[in-house]
Amino acid sequence: MSTGDETRGLIGVLGGMGPLATIDFMHKVLAATPADTDQDHVPMLVSSIPQVPDRAAAFRGDGVSPLAAMIASGRRLVRAGASLVVIPCNTAHLWFDDIQRALGLPMLHLVDATLADAVAAVGGSGAIGLLCTDATLASGLYVNRAPQVRWALPTAHEMRDWVMPGIRAVKAGELDRGAELLGAAAQALARRGTQALVLGCTEVPLVLGASNAPVPVIDATASLARRAVAWSLAERRPT
Repeated sequence: MSTGDETRGLIGVLGGMGPLATIDFMHKVLAATPADTDQDHVPMLVSSIPQVPDRAAAFRGDGVSPLAAMIASGRRLVRAGASLVVIPCNTAHLWFDDIQRALGLPMLHLVDATLADAVAAVGGSGAIGLLCTDATLASGLYVNRAPQVRWALPTAHEMRDWVMPGIRAVKAGELDRGAELLGAAAQALARRGTQALVLGCTEVPLVLGASNAPVPVIDATASLARRAVAWSLAERRPT
């Protein structure tokens, strides 16, 4: 594909939350792109700043707001020429509207992309499980955006003993431990009748997926990646 403009359809990735999840998003963008040559792939700029304050802690009132740091990271992408910004972090979307207003660029909403795929997967009637941070769960980031969905949510015990420790293990590079803990939470949701499972934290699909989950999964990272690719290809299509 050649448009004569190498920066058309340039995607800005506001990343680093966490770094491994950002790399996973980039990999899934590549996997979602129909390409025969290097030049066929979509152009990306990545601002991976792991020092953005913890989003879940900020929501709980246990830490400083990450908003200023996320805006600063996003503005680097704007100055570098990005035409669209995406954030491969679910909990960061609690500040989505403020970030978009500050940056003044189009953005794709990860949760909306994931919910569309989840509803399509279960036909609008099956129970959908959710694995996410405590902040994403308590804020209703998924549940409030799709009240028509029959949600199956982790219990307080499952969040305390399996989900949050599993996410922290992945962030610490303890992938086997993360897979064990998050797998236990997935099994518990499956036993309660979940027909599909939303991986609503970008650390989760690093250790849990189609090969080891007890039910079909909807990977939020992949949902966002596919829509970012579709946007970029449409922008780069010759007119």
